[in-house]
Amino acid sequence: MITISLYNMKGGVGKTAAAVNLSWLAVQENKRVLLCDLDPQGSATYYFRIKPKIADGLKSFLKGNKKLERSIKATDYKNLDLLPSDFSFRKMDIRLDRLKRSKKRLKKTLGRFASDYDILFIDCPPNINLVSENIFFASDLILVPVIPTTLSARTFKKLFDFFKKEKLPEQKLVPFFSMVETRKTLHTDSISQLRKEYPSFMKTVISYSSYVEKMGIHRAPLGCFNPHSRPAVQYQALWTEVKKQFNV
Repeated sequence: MITISLYNMKGGVGKTAAAVNLSWLAVQENKRVLLCDLDPQGSATYYFRIKPKIADGLKSFLKGNKKLERSIKATDYKNLDLLPSDFSFRKMDIRLDRLKRSKKRLKKTLGRFASDYDILFIDCPPNINLVSENIFFASDLILVPVIPTTLSARTFKKLFDFFKKEKLPEQKLVPFFSMVETRKTLHTDSISQLRKEYPSFMKTVISYSSYVEKMGIHRAPLGCFNPHSRPAVQYQALWTEVKKQFNV
């Protein structure tokens, strides 16, 4: 099982939309996929029309017991399962801090599903704390959506510098441009500058689009209600690029 996280320290950058669409695209290729919604806001859980609840909440999640297994829900899409969010996840960093080998707990918890799935996607909460460090340790790839603006670029630089300072494998960080508006000079200039500074940026960019916002109305991936829209085609291109570059 390969673990792919959608992560950014900032919120509102398109993490959940990417997690939902990439998960759906993976099962179109007969991959067995589990999407884990770690964000207490539960947006990915909402998109798949599932109640944001785990039996015994954070306690069973961190223990990784049978109650956690029973909390996994099938979605409307074959081979795509969801481990839903729970509002108790907001306290996860506090609970992790009390545990031994706390930075490895998430990897241990989710590793129990390795024989059942080909790909594990994690929709991550927007912060940097002990939960984030667990995510960094558990992930094989960390896809980082970056809006090409000054503040978003600054946030990505902080993340990259954190990896260098903590001697974490920088090759895990795979940034891509999200919510791009090419009519804005700031966006086009920022893309050019960031590509020079960080060559690891994916070639595919995801445009800002009302179709992505309508996922909340349809409560479905783009490929289900508007497969020919620009962002749907771009997510397909992004997934193809990830597969090719990282042998997913």
